[in-house]
Amino acid sequence: MGEACPVNTDVSLSVDRRRLGWWLVAVVLLGAVGLFFYSFVGTFVFGLFVYYGARPINRRIRRRVGSRDAAATITLLFIVLPTLALLGYTGFIAIREFTNAAGPDLVNLLLERLPGNQRSVAGIAGNLPSLLDRVGQLSRIRQVLTGALGALGTVSNALLHLTLALTFAFFLYRDGNRLQGWYRAEVGGRDTAAYSYLAGVDADLEVVYFGNVLTVVAVTIGSILVYNAYNFIVPTSVSLPFPTLLAVLTGLATFIPLVVGKVVYVPVTGYLLWAAVGANASLLIYPIAFLVVAFLFLDLIPQSIVRPYISGQTMHNGAVLFAYILGAALFGWYGLFFGPLLLVLVVQFANVVLNDLIRGQPFSPAPTATTALGTDPANARIDAVETRSPDGSTSENREEENAATNADDVGSTDDTTTSGGTNEADETGL
Repeated sequence: MGEACPVNTDVSLSVDRRRLGWWLVAVVLLGAVGLFFYSFVGTFVFGLFVYYGARPINRRIRRRVGSRDAAATITLLFIVLPTLALLGYTGFIAIREFTNAAGPDLVNLLLERLPGNQRSVAGIAGNLPSLLDRVGQLSRIRQVLTGALGALGTVSNALLHLTLALTFAFFLYRDGNRLQGWYRAEVGGRDTAAYSYLAGVDADLEVVYFGNVLTVVAVTIGSILVYNAYNFIVPTSVSLPFPTLLAVLTGLATFIPLVVGKVVYVPVTGYLLWAAVGANASLLIYPIAFLVVAFLFLDLIPQSIVRPYISGQTMHNGAVLFAYILGAALFGWYGLFFGPLLLVLVVQFANVVLNDLIRGQPFSPAPTATTALGTDPANARIDAVETRSPDGSTSENREEENAATNADDVGSTDDTTTSGGTNEADETGL
């Protein structure tokens, strides 16, 4: 009996060494994955934005076609890409209008506000055309080729990241349920704080990316129609100077709580009234009509009907506004999407984990009652999806109550054929 102890000790040490070795492998792999994610963080965050920004539409398409592959393809080709193209074209027009409206006087004014020797900078900018005329023909060709290659590299890099982001979103649309099944099986089932945290994050990201952004896009498109239609109708003396740029600013102003688009169209109305008084008092009807139409279609309807219908959640608009602005200021272009992601992660951590962590209590899936920010994870756990079978009948498939049974979805195929048709598990939006 006395000789058994060393044997058990040796076995235990051997097992511990193996476990330690595997933990080292896990740390190395996690570091490699973290480095990869850090190198392409903008691409993955933009992919998440595309995924959540169009997921409600993808869900509706999937109900119709009954296939995740087809729904993901249709969503990207006919929803995401046209939307991105429209936004890109609108941004291009807005930048061009700003450039044309700025003019040399505004450029000189901005140069005077810069630190350093402003006169020398302004002098170089003013003499730049004459300096270019003195450059030899060979140097001109070299500069043109260098600029063309630089532009081509920039465009190629942008297209590469866009393709990777769309591909990442495609696989989330198609295989999101498998990823969630793995999370439930390995990290935590429905009755755990880990699952509650993920459910709240998942629901809030859809609110922030789909609800708020879609409201901004809707207001921007409405502003483009209203502003350009106004310019088409009214005389030139009371027309808007750069309608598309003002439309983009009106859409972005929708993030500001309470004030929203008023910060743009009210000063614009003041400018139009001033122009009308200077031209002809009979033209005052046009600015007044512009103010009424802008208030109804760009302010009242979006805030009272569109936003509650699209979002309908509790994420604070002011917090979202700061997340977008500070994220872009701190991280650059991808901070526009990374900032809201961090906001949602922090809010749901405070909702689900922080209270139990501070008090040393067992972790509970129930959210704390001390904050009203974010979605209640209890309301985001089950996402009932009505699917359509090949014979045209519909059925509704909900998440099973037993988490262990749900874990079997990890290795199974996406669609399970039964005698009544095709049922599809779609839980927590994934």
